Amino acid sequence: MMPPLDRRRALAAMAALAGSVILPPPARAAAPLERAIPATGERLPAIGMGTWLTFDASAGADRNARLPVLREFFAAGGTVLDSSPMYGYAEAALGELVPRAKPGRVFNATKVWTPVRALGVKQMEESFAHWGVKRFDLMQVHNMLDWETHLVTLKEWKAAGRVRYIGITTSHGRREEALLAAMKRERFDFVQFSYSFADRDAEKRLLPYARERGAAVLVNRPFDGGGLFGAVKGKPLPGWAAEIDCANWAQVFLKFVVSHPAVTCAIPATSNPAHMRENMGALAGRLPDEALRRRMAADVAKML
Repeated sequence: MMPPLDRRRALAAMAALAGSVILPPPARAAAPLERAIPATGERLPAIGMGTWLTFDASAGADRNARLPVLREFFAAGGTVLDSSPMYGYAEAALGELVPRAKPGRVFNATKVWTPVRALGVKQMEESFAHWGVKRFDLMQVHNMLDWETHLVTLKEWKAAGRVRYIGITTSHGRREEALLAAMKRERFDFVQFSYSFADRDAEKRLLPYARERGAAVLVNRPFDGGGLFGAVKGKPLPGWAAEIDCANWAQVFLKFVVSHPAVTCAIPATSNPAHMRENMGALAGRLPDEALRRRMAADVAKML
């Protein structure tokens, strides 16, 4: 009769047995939703951050209150920050707060918003100083103001490496015909305009044409300036929200926008850290297919 296995021999036998079994790999968290910039293939998180009104903070406690918002944004994998000289103190606030938030990466985007080339150059130089950067990832002509004049400067600065991408913007559904005409004349790396459940006009021509021209699309006002939240206040999430892993209405609104194949990044704005956390949650989970997008649009239209 063989002597009983001691503890060491028993453990060795178990280890040998385990080594012969093929175990499944450990589960990995899904990567945040990203979209490629058509001009280069560079990938960006599909949710960014706008700064209109929300980051117009002059100094002191008012500005410091925005720091937790940025920290939530970067912690969730956000990179795209969009601003403008039109937004009051927003650029200066970003210049002070972003380094304190210690981001891993930033895609800094701002705009020129003034007539006349010399004034545009002066304004953009001030933006460099406010942000504290030597190069902008994206410089856009804000609301198409004197866009042909500024485009000359932007092309020169792109060639010189002062800006990486150039773009043009509009909002509130304004000047769509003019934007289409500009896109037909020039190839922009980025175009920016409004798109949401409440304003779907961009689906008709702007979004398809941007895709045809190989332009990345930034979407402003994806919450219709907050109006969408008022429309659904007190209403439960529809059953299909679970099918696309939405825990709140913000994620429903954002996933509808970024699921359009032409959209690169939506840039909602908030000064509330909890709301930022909700927004960034739209980077995780499933997106609606075209059939579910139609159902979503029909159901939400009944609430507006």
